[in-house]
Amino acid sequence: MVLLLVLPFAGADMVLETHWWAVQAAPVAIWTVGASLVLGLVTWKLRAAAPWGAVAGTAITASLMFATVTFPYEPFHTALTPVLAVALLAFATTRLGRERKERLGTAEKRRGRSASQVAANLGVAAIVSCAFFQSWFIDSKWFTGAALSPILAFAVGLAALAEAAADTASSEVGQVLGGRPRMITTLRPVDPGRDGAISVAGTLAGVVAAAIVSAVGTLALGGDRTMFAISCAGGVFGLLFDSLLGATLEERGWLNNDAVNFLSTMSAAGFVLAVLALLPHSPAAGIDLTFPAGPH
Repeated sequence: MVLLLVLPFAGADMVLETHWWAVQAAPVAIWTVGASLVLGLVTWKLRAAAPWGAVAGTAITASLMFATVTFPYEPFHTALTPVLAVALLAFATTRLGRERKERLGTAEKRRGRSASQVAANLGVAAIVSCAFFQSWFIDSKWFTGAALSPILAFAVGLAALAEAAADTASSEVGQVLGGRPRMITTLRPVDPGRDGAISVAGTLAGVVAAAIVSAVGTLALGGDRTMFAISCAGGVFGLLFDSLLGATLEERGWLNNDAVNFLSTMSAAGFVLAVLALLPHSPAAGIDLTFPAGPH
């Protein structure tokens, strides 16, 4: 279900945006498609993603990059940089203590993440960063203060990316260094890898991962301390919400892991939207924040 929601959107957005930018500013189209393809191929060759997982990642990365174009154009001053941070953190933490995880039966498959897993982790960031959502955000009366600072709109997608990294780091590090975890709803000790289980080491790893992605994304997109703080807080909120869903709905078999991950990244984005609705007006400074309108 998650894949059917995300992949057609990301694929169509990539095709339409590539055509539009090829006419308006060819270097943007070339860099975006090229960088996304290279990242997809690298993750596939490293077995960080299965073939279709790499395809999904390519489309989502391209969609995010197109959505965060600014001028003067520099590819690494787009969402490519935080996406790279998410990928590197996931690659490093999934390989940490792999032998112990294999003994526990919780290690990720050696062929890498599937398309549905990639869509569940990155899909929300792409959706809330698209031109339609950004136009709604900037024009919405719900965000009369924050709407005047366009760059803050991308804190919503950045929080979703931060949550994706935090969830992976928390789970993978916690299984290796966290000892016996506790269920988030009861605080009773449970076996490692149990849905809804948390540990101090795992939670701290998740917080650090969220901070890294938020910091990298804020620097790349020319944001400020507000953008960093709310995207990081959103990522941590989503991390805890993920554990709560795991301990309740997933534990009962009502949701699978992909649905939990998708809803958790959505909760991170929702948290930031709520915070932005309460923010006083604070004009953003720095780079040119006029984002060219792509195809609608």
